[in-house]
Amino acid sequence: MILILGGTTEGRICAETIDTEGKTYYYSTRGNEQSIDTRYGIRVTGGMNTEEMCSFCKSNSISLLVDAAHPFAIQLHATVAETSEICDIPVIRFEREYPSATSNEVICNDYNDAVDKLRQYGIKKLLALTGVQTIEKLSGYWKDSSHKCFFRILDRKQSYDLAAKNGFPISDLLVYDDGRSVSQLIEEFSPDAVITKESGITGGYEEKQSACRNAGIPLFVVKRPKLPENFITVTGKHGLRKAIEYLLPDFFHLHSGYTTGSCATAATKAALLSLLGKEVGSEVSFTLPDREEMRMKIHSIVNSGDKATASVIKDAGDDPDVTHGHVIQSTVSFCDNEGIHFLQGEGVGKVTLPGLGIPVGEPAINATPRKMITDEIQKLYKGGINVTICVPDGKELAKKTFNPKLGIEGGISIIGTSGIVRPFSSEAFVDAIRREAEVAKALNIKKIIINSGAKSEKYVKRLYPELPPQAFIHFGNFIGETLKIGTDLEFSEIVLGIMIGKAVKLAAGNLDTHSKKVVMDKEFLKRIAYEAGCSKSAADIIDDITLANELWKNLNTGDGMIFFDRIARLCHSQCMSFCMEYLKSIRSGSKSNEADSDSFPSDSFFRLRLLLIDDEGNIRADIS
Repeated sequence: MILILGGTTEGRICAETIDTEGKTYYYSTRGNEQSIDTRYGIRVTGGMNTEEMCSFCKSNSISLLVDAAHPFAIQLHATVAETSEICDIPVIRFEREYPSATSNEVICNDYNDAVDKLRQYGIKKLLALTGVQTIEKLSGYWKDSSHKCFFRILDRKQSYDLAAKNGFPISDLLVYDDGRSVSQLIEEFSPDAVITKESGITGGYEEKQSACRNAGIPLFVVKRPKLPENFITVTGKHGLRKAIEYLLPDFFHLHSGYTTGSCATAATKAALLSLLGKEVGSEVSFTLPDREEMRMKIHSIVNSGDKATASVIKDAGDDPDVTHGHVIQSTVSFCDNEGIHFLQGEGVGKVTLPGLGIPVGEPAINATPRKMITDEIQKLYKGGINVTICVPDGKELAKKTFNPKLGIEGGISIIGTSGIVRPFSSEAFVDAIRREAEVAKALNIKKIIINSGAKSEKYVKRLYPELPPQAFIHFGNFIGETLKIGTDLEFSEIVLGIMIGKAVKLAAGNLDTHSKKVVMDKEFLKRIAYEAGCSKSAADIIDDITLANELWKNLNTGDGMIFFDRIARLCHSQCMSFCMEYLKSIRSGSKSNEADSDSFPSDSFFRLRLLLIDDEGNIRADIS
């Protein structure tokens, strides 16, 4: 069982992440002010001391603590650390993201240091954004009659009571949620400086930085307290999940992994650190596109003086990724030309067709990995760099991917939009579908043929011998996502080839036909047979089947003819309704975002043809 110490934005993210597994956990806050909806979390309110927290953990079989409390919740952090040591329970600290300091900031080690520095800088009028709990801690400043201080507080009775208890003038209290921004407060009260806690991006830190910079006044920053050394720190949902997977391997049924783009990024950073003569440990940190910091183990580093090569072993988690367990390496070297230059290495394909967002002739390193690599390089070095990504056995691996159809020759692609591979790679698979469709669009193909796999594609190709290979796209189980993509790209016609196993699920309204999400519904099929006018024996036949494709042989000719036609028409209707609803939703979204609705697809272009195919490759129903 997991216990989250929350009450913050970070606490909500922790709950959302853990909720995805569908297992019970506890979510604890000191008070009940935070409104949070959890699917499987049990809410616990009221502060706990070490003895109470230890007792709670023992009685509820807590095996992991997640500290997602405010950075300045010093007593809670200490309680968690003591509980961890006494009960031998690991702790994950979900830390906030902290922006880089600006030139007008004055860093203070604590509140006593802040008072000293405020005096040292001659600050006579101060806007304090440190909260009502710090009125007493800053009393050495505001009790001086030569100083004027305004405190921003939450509009709660206990806040006013605490201010009064400390003797702070009520007239100098500002209400936090009165709609005034920090910039407006600075303009209205003209302080010489602002003081705040190092509260991170979710604490509005960037807004305070910007407001003070624009006003030309210093921002005094009280540093956040250090966390206990045994806390495992993460900065986002992906790192949280990876840490839970490591500490509680059985909690998540399936483990997440890293994209080839993340692997190439980590390897590139390690190689560059080595080339620059800096120490490289067993792991390197790198940043995901959503700004979350992650760490990855380095497999090897070789530095020959003029270039350095580092490698990692691809960990795709429980995703059936062809590159799982294989080496991804990067070689970096200095060059005279400014900028970062991506060169094709062994096992990485070359782009030969348009539509992928990469110039023809370039190595198949997609836009997101290129940006991730570029960002890491620019943090370390500003000159010209050559980057060569290599996957030693990538040429063979590429035969198991969509690359040949995409016009990527000689190896695999370095891909990934989030940097993380989720189990079963639904995101990666849909991303691959989109890339295939974009290639087809770039080749000016007007009609795409979508089908579940190689078998159905072979049958449908007989009807369209004139179409190039790029017109045929596998949807796997993602019928709905593929239709969205086809709609977005405005193909003049989409032809959907489907076999009976997926058709009986689609007819019932399931646009994702994965067996882990939906199974054949015999009651639904019996109802369809009855409504279609099949004989009474059809219901018994449906009851007796194990697999949907048995229907081809077991239904008599008359029943089969009307039953399969009815199934095909329902499939077509489900797809058309889905596409029309999708079009409606994006038009509605365009209005709310004040976008040009003309830039969204219209239903006038859309034509869908559905082909129901039997096991012998015969077209048993053709619905347009």
